[in-house]
Amino acid sequence: MNTKPGKILIVDDDEDVLFSARLLLKQHYVIVRIEKDPNQLPAILKNEHYDVILLDMNFSGDATSGTEGFSWLKKILEIDPSAVIILITAFGNIEMAVKAVKEGATDFVLKPWQNEKLLATVSSAMKLSESKQEIDSLLSRQRQLTSDMDRQFHDIIGVSEEMEKVFAIIQKVAETDANVLILGENGTGKELIARAIHRQSKREKEIFLNVDMGAISESLFESELFGYVKGAFTDAKEDRAGRFEIASGGTLFLDEIGNLPFNLQSKLLTVLQNRQVTRLGSSIPRAIDIRLICATNLPGDELMSEKRFRQDLLYRINTVELDLPPLRKRAEDIPLLIQHFLQIYSKKYNKPVKQISNTALDKLKNYYWPGNIRELQHTIERVIIMSESETLQPGDFYFPSNDSKVNENEPVNYHLEEAEKLLIIKALSKHGGNLTKAAKELGLTRASLYRRLEKYGL
Repeated sequence: MNTKPGKILIVDDDEDVLFSARLLLKQHYVIVRIEKDPNQLPAILKNEHYDVILLDMNFSGDATSGTEGFSWLKKILEIDPSAVIILITAFGNIEMAVKAVKEGATDFVLKPWQNEKLLATVSSAMKLSESKQEIDSLLSRQRQLTSDMDRQFHDIIGVSEEMEKVFAIIQKVAETDANVLILGENGTGKELIARAIHRQSKREKEIFLNVDMGAISESLFESELFGYVKGAFTDAKEDRAGRFEIASGGTLFLDEIGNLPFNLQSKLLTVLQNRQVTRLGSSIPRAIDIRLICATNLPGDELMSEKRFRQDLLYRINTVELDLPPLRKRAEDIPLLIQHFLQIYSKKYNKPVKQISNTALDKLKNYYWPGNIRELQHTIERVIIMSESETLQPGDFYFPSNDSKVNENEPVNYHLEEAEKLLIIKALSKHGGNLTKAAKELGLTRASLYRRLEKYGL
């Protein structure tokens, strides 16, 4: 008969009981230890963990009341609160069984026992022990992750004066439920800031839900954000909650809020004012409780344009406005970011961590970085993959120009995709990262430009 993994400890002052129980259980479990003297329990449990403990209730000093067994039950649980204990006695009754379970025992068996009954009881106890261990492991991992996440701004790298100002605003606003509008060019880390605010808020244990407004079409806006009921439209085969409902109790992050078409802004405003949503196809409003954080790469003055964005909605979402600096305005943070990404991608691609020469570092610090941190991240990833030298040199980094600013000359590479990428970088540079103006300059829609930015990693 195949034995199962598991460690069992049997404690009884009757040697016949010990040996018969061991003989039976040893056929089914790998380790079965027996112990006649309960006074040895503290030393035994201090050095080893057992999945299941079978404990006699009546030792020689007290043959009938079960008092001694209950005393040892309490001591075992003090040593190991997660211990799974089955009490055994020849003088059991219902009252004693109930008391044993109330005081922490998992089950209760009478001796002489039926072998099938004992095996079934131990099997159930073993499954409970496995579940407890899995839960303890998950809780330990969760505590560690929470501890890591709780380290202030643990994933936001920056020591510059500009970032210190950002950190100060996060500290002030996080503990409130005020709506926050994060402004910043593409790639500046707006989502990281939103998550940092959430982690330091009263809602930290609840959900943080990110919604990319640029990726939701007008036709899906209501069903995605507000939900729908079965039969609301052709493919609505069941009721479904929208993002607002799912995020209720936590934080809803609406990224690229500037992409929201003007005609849909009134619907969003209504939900924010009434603090309730009505699913598509239903007339029943549902209360929501969210902390709203929005982000956009549009500059503040463009958002203030009444033709672009409803002013009443703008006032609703930007109780506090946080403006993230572009990477070119926090050059002292670039070496830290480089080292961070070198560590990440060296590990990812199983390569030695590379050093970077001072001249290469100067080149990176002087580059304009129209794609900001995201562009720097992709640059480091590419150089880790391609470079074979231990120390990175200026020649390992390709940029459209050797100048700190992107020049206006014709591209030196006439490969269509490279030329298109270069033109996009030039347009973004010319307009300071403003997508609307860059798209107009390139003869593209914002959505088309947005897709190309994703394609080229800008």
